[in-house]
Amino acid sequence: MSDSNNGHECKDELKVVVVMPAYNAEATLAETLKLIAPEFTSDIILVDDYSTDGTVALAKRLGLRVLVHDSNRGYGANQKTCYRAALNDGADIVVMVHPDNQYDSRLVPAMVSIIKLGVCDVVLGNRIRTRREALNGGMPKWKYFLNRSSTFLENLILGQGLGDFHSGFRAYSREVLESIPFELNSDDFSFDQEFLVQAVHFGFKIGDIPVPVRYFTESSSISFRRSLRYAFGGLSVLISYYLHKFRIRSDGRFKIHQ
Repeated sequence: MSDSNNGHECKDELKVVVVMPAYNAEATLAETLKLIAPEFTSDIILVDDYSTDGTVALAKRLGLRVLVHDSNRGYGANQKTCYRAALNDGADIVVMVHPDNQYDSRLVPAMVSIIKLGVCDVVLGNRIRTRREALNGGMPKWKYFLNRSSTFLENLILGQGLGDFHSGFRAYSREVLESIPFELNSDDFSFDQEFLVQAVHFGFKIGDIPVPVRYFTESSSISFRRSLRYAFGGLSVLISYYLHKFRIRSDGRFKIHQ
């Protein structure tokens, strides 16, 4: 399936849309935007998940296209709105950038170029180049441990070699988003893991690039308790994947989207 990505080379220009799933990002949005290369700032869609601060007003002042949920639907639901909007806008490549400035958005061009060249269909930002760098960047020790252990397990089970299975800094080709039935995924944080398992199942090429890790007061993060729920969600989707693969129980998340 991923071989059709080479068809992108026939087009002179690929449309890149940056999507931002936002929730209470007023304090960090402007700084995040400053780091995005100018050639990508004309096509940015911010989806606000019913923030209680001034995120929406600020995003509009900054000239972004803004979509607003009428209630707090969750991180996964926010991404669903982001991707639908980007596809409807004619995007060939979609890059998700969190507006909390945790990920270094200067790397957007590098991620886009990897997809343009047909090297990968999905590109992630790897926050864990070394243990010292991750911890010095502010990643909590418990989060580092969960990330390392779960990334190792998921790579082993899925036959991948990703450095950070749980990165929220991602780029996708249009084919990926049109093929994967992401609307069936969780509306919560488990969405990210479900999506990667689906990408593996459908044969897309997944790669990553190093990205500096930055944890600070304003950056978004989930609690230890929710991280455990997220981990169990990842285990659940792996079990569901293998039940579907061996035809024990059919799962619509692993059926090609038509």
